[in-house]
Amino acid sequence: MRWKYIIIPLIAVLVAWSGSVITQRGAEWYQTIRLPSWTPSGFIISIVWTIIFILTVISALIVYHQAFRDNRLWWILLVFLINAELNILWSYFFFGRHLIDWASGDAAFLGLSVVVLILLIWPISRWAAIFLTPYAAWAVFITYLTYTIWQMNI
Repeated sequence: MRWKYIIIPLIAVLVAWSGSVITQRGAEWYQTIRLPSWTPSGFIISIVWTIIFILTVISALIVYHQAFRDNRLWWILLVFLINAELNILWSYFFFGRHLIDWASGDAAFLGLSVVVLILLIWPISRWAAIFLTPYAAWAVFITYLTYTIWQMNI
C-alpha cells in the first residue's frame, strides 16, 4: 500500500478532529451569541463538512496520483496544507478565541485557498477540481455567515 493512501486521509482526519475539539470547547459560548435565522444546525454543518472532507481527500489523491512527477504537485500540496491550517484557524478564531472578525477574514482566505486549488488542479484533473467546488461554495457561505454573525454581535 502506498503511503499517500494513509497520509492524505490522516491529515484530513487530523484537521477535522482539531476543528471539532476547538468547536466543542466553544459550544457553550456559541449558544449565547446572536445568529441569523438562516444559520444551519450543527447537524447539517457536520454533514456538509464530512462530505467536503471526503471530496477533498479524493481530490488530493487524484492529484497526487496524476501529477506525481509534475513540478506543480509541490505547489498544490503546499496550498492544500495552507488550506488545512486556515480551516483549523477558523475554528480557533471563532470558537476558541471568540474573535468573530478574525474568523470572518480567515474564512475569506479559506475560500480563496480553495479557488487557488481549483485553478491549480484544473489542468491536471478536471474531476479533482470539480470535487472541490462544493468546498468553494461552502467557504463563500461560511464567510458570509461569519461576517453576518460578527455584525450582529458587535
